[in-house]
Amino acid sequence: MEAISESMAAQQEVLRGLESYVGENLGLLLPIEKAWQPTDYLPDLTAEDWREQVHALREPAAGLSDAVLVVLVADMVTEESLPNYAVSLNLLARDYHGTEQTPWAKWARGWTAEENRHGDLLNAYLRLTGRVDMRAVEVTVHNLLSAGFDARAYPDLYGGLVYTSFQERATRISHANVGTLALNEGAESLARICKRIAGDEARHETFYTRVMGQVFDQDPQGSMMTFGTMLRRVIAMPGRLMFDGKDPDLFDHFAVVAQRLGVYTVDDYASIVEHLVGTWNVAGRSVSGKAARAQEFLCKHAERCRGAAAKTAEAVAKAPPVPFSWIFDRTV
Repeated sequence: MEAISESMAAQQEVLRGLESYVGENLGLLLPIEKAWQPTDYLPDLTAEDWREQVHALREPAAGLSDAVLVVLVADMVTEESLPNYAVSLNLLARDYHGTEQTPWAKWARGWTAEENRHGDLLNAYLRLTGRVDMRAVEVTVHNLLSAGFDARAYPDLYGGLVYTSFQERATRISHANVGTLALNEGAESLARICKRIAGDEARHETFYTRVMGQVFDQDPQGSMMTFGTMLRRVIAMPGRLMFDGKDPDLFDHFAVVAQRLGVYTVDDYASIVEHLVGTWNVAGRSVSGKAARAQEFLCKHAERCRGAAAKTAEAVAKAPPVPFSWIFDRTV
């Protein structure tokens, strides 16, 4: 434990030294008075024509395929588990009083506020469509929040930045792809919603990637080992513990549907690895020992992931349809 404590203290020192840089990047959060809100994308139930507005949302949503509904619900469930992610982020922010005015604390609270809108909006949209069993969805959210969340980074503080850099890009890709599918199936309002959420994820990704880039500059040895360790463990998907009270393999079954639709695939995972390796100039860093071995692993990892994509695609193609409680036990 002593070695762990020393390592955490060293990382904390580097992160504290980046506070001014974090402050310079707080502009990646939108001013509240200019930020979008879920109501902007939903029918106005106080208006005289509220029925017509609800009908205008429900009519195209009636044409959404069961497969798209499944991935949309899974994305929503993942977003609704925000409290667990906020707890993890506080390891970086160290906002012990809840109102600290440090740049890290301001970012963490601002990020949480922006992310909170995603689940709210998708939840309201799905409820208004009448296409899904909202109680089954709510049970899934309840279970996921109760199960907790482990990014497989603790006690490595740099690992939290690697994880968020990776996952913000992954969620951007997922939401954008669901939006494209929605547009192809005639649900323009859902496509706009997904595009807006993906835009938030892109800004958040920029923040975490920039900050981790600075960490690499300050501590290339430690950063390289952390990045290598995180990828050797495989980046944990935030919704992997989802459970609807019926299907113990719910996440895996959803992941098969997502792969088939091209919402989020092994190739996407490889592309993110490749992007981060390039963005953080992993190949160009001067490191030694364990860090050098991690560097070698990282530079070849995207190719290794793509090599596994064919096997994954074959397994996905063979996977039988399964029922999803979210869509009243219809099979996908």
